[in-house]
Amino acid sequence: MGKVKKKNNIPSENRRNVGSIIRKLHFHEIGQNFWRYFRMDILLYVLSETAFVVGQEFAVLGGLNFDYERAFNIEEGNRLIYLVSDGSRILMRTVLNEVLIFGMFLAAGLLGLQFLCLWLSYFREDRKLRRILSPLDQLAVRADELSRLSFSEDKYQLLEEAITSIQPEDTRSLSFGDSDLAGVETAMNNLLRRMQESYRQQARFVNDASHELRTPIAVIQGYANMLDRWGKEDPKILEESIAAIQHESNHMNHLVEQLLFLARGDSGRTELHLEDVSLNEMMQEIYEESFMIDEDHVYRYSPPDEEIILRADPGLIKQAVRILVDNAAKYTKPGDEILLSCGRASNGEIFMQIEDTGIGMEEADVKQMFERFYRSDSVRSYDGTGLGLSIAKWIVDKHKGHFEILSRSGLGTRIRILLA
Repeated sequence: MGKVKKKNNIPSENRRNVGSIIRKLHFHEIGQNFWRYFRMDILLYVLSETAFVVGQEFAVLGGLNFDYERAFNIEEGNRLIYLVSDGSRILMRTVLNEVLIFGMFLAAGLLGLQFLCLWLSYFREDRKLRRILSPLDQLAVRADELSRLSFSEDKYQLLEEAITSIQPEDTRSLSFGDSDLAGVETAMNNLLRRMQESYRQQARFVNDASHELRTPIAVIQGYANMLDRWGKEDPKILEESIAAIQHESNHMNHLVEQLLFLARGDSGRTELHLEDVSLNEMMQEIYEESFMIDEDHVYRYSPPDEEIILRADPGLIKQAVRILVDNAAKYTKPGDEILLSCGRASNGEIFMQIEDTGIGMEEADVKQMFERFYRSDSVRSYDGTGLGLSIAKWIVDKHKGHFEILSRSGLGTRIRILLA
């Protein structure tokens, strides 16, 4: 016997409700676009009629003279006349009725065509809206299933006990052992898995942040105690202690700023302020800044052959590129080259590229390089927090971009930021 495909029996009432929402959203969008087109067509109509009148003056009078007097008159037969005079005699007399009527027909035809296009887009938009609202569709199904269940008091108590016994760090799943609660059990276990993963990520972030802050605090405390005991009278110890405290304070300040940036981003408080940015100018600025700030490396910049305009938040996207440049300088020997370039890839995407001849990375490190606080064994002797690349990835993700990374241990690294 052939297999029978199980049909998703979504109640017709829920189907109607979701369909009604989709229709309301679509009609709202059509209405908004229609009035937008209507206002635009009115403006085009006025501009075209003005252009006709100006063109007539150029054709008859040879140009525009703002000293002439101009007026509109309605003559016999409801003819609208446009008059230009020099005060003593009429220099130009033009009948506008036919032009106005022809312009109205054109504007009406254009508006009708635009309205037709809006309706033709109905089916494409309908599929898009149904895809977006599919979770709501499924939620309606689950709600209907729950409403049809006849729960006894014992089942309510079973649900309450199972839910209240769950702790954030638990890895176990709920199991009611009741067929009536199977749908609820699956939905709650899916929710629990997402919550547990979020809890693990948050706990790891807090632990890593505490660990990273503990080291500079311990160093500062150590030097402060040394100064208090015998360093006040020893200029060498005093100078060493002050330098160490300044270094660790700067490191801690930088770490806290990075933590605050990621915390604001995770909570949705960092907004993108998109504008048109000249990629050529931005990369030139980064190259010149790097050249002035870092005298230990040789910087080279390869500009694109064309002017490339990028729609982005200029401050954030520049911050992401600067992070890559700083990393390249950190892991590249003094005197070696760091190459900056940008342009348009073969698939049309815009790219910003940083290439160095530094220590490079193993393949396993490349897979984890954007994780917060991740630092491979080969770079633990270098200064750093392990948060810079996480910030760069957050910025690029918010711009709907991605990275391309090519790295070989001992040979160097090439990182591309690609944006559509």
